[in-house]
Amino acid sequence: MYIPAHFAAGDGLVTELLTHHGAADLVTATSQGLLATMLPFVYDPGAGEHGALLGHVARNNDQWKVPPIGEAMVIVRGADAYVSPSWYRSRTEHGRVVPTWNYVTAHVYGRLVVHDDPVWVEALVRRLTAKHEAEREHPWSVDDAPPPFVAGQMRAIVGVEVAISRIEAKAKLSQNRPQADIDGVVEGLRADGAVQVAEGVERARPAARPRLPARRLPGPSTPALSQRRGRVHLGYMPPSRPTTWLVR
Repeated sequence: MYIPAHFAAGDGLVTELLTHHGAADLVTATSQGLLATMLPFVYDPGAGEHGALLGHVARNNDQWKVPPIGEAMVIVRGADAYVSPSWYRSRTEHGRVVPTWNYVTAHVYGRLVVHDDPVWVEALVRRLTAKHEAEREHPWSVDDAPPPFVAGQMRAIVGVEVAISRIEAKAKLSQNRPQADIDGVVEGLRADGAVQVAEGVERARPAARPRLPARRLPGPSTPALSQRRGRVHLGYMPPSRPTTWLVR
């Protein structure tokens, strides 16, 4: 994934994304070409060395049957939204603005493990159900359904696990814009109903850079002195070089 430094997602944001995402895309390269399935996952940070993503696919889905070439990848997405250049304050200053898209995403890589085991699958289904039902006023439970029906449903699915080896994550949330432009983006996103993205932009807002005091240029009465190899030189001493901000 291409990740400019100012869009790199921190560990806390990655953990939040993996824990609270909805569904994600499981992608595997195989001898038959690329295979992909969108499915919900449970993130288990305690599984293995780097955690794991746990899910299930339909038994009739070929993806679990065809051996992957190399690692699997899961594309996990957070909230995203269109950003209009009309929201930038700088538009009225120079007009050099273009549309863009704000988003949070992670590419999770790891070894694909298949669990054709009804006990493992039922435990996963219960965890998935609890994850998505917990906040409801009247949460549904697997035990609310007749046991024979549940057993039949379990036989129709197969468990999959991606044992995580590495994660590439990006949070593109207007961090490369001036503060006034970020204000406009937050306001515009809220007006469009993209509240979650607006809150993400606000949280990712870079700290305002302190304004340095004006330097006094040396004049005839205030010569600048520099000591070089024991000799004194009179003349203008340029200010120290400012920090270079990399914009990509």
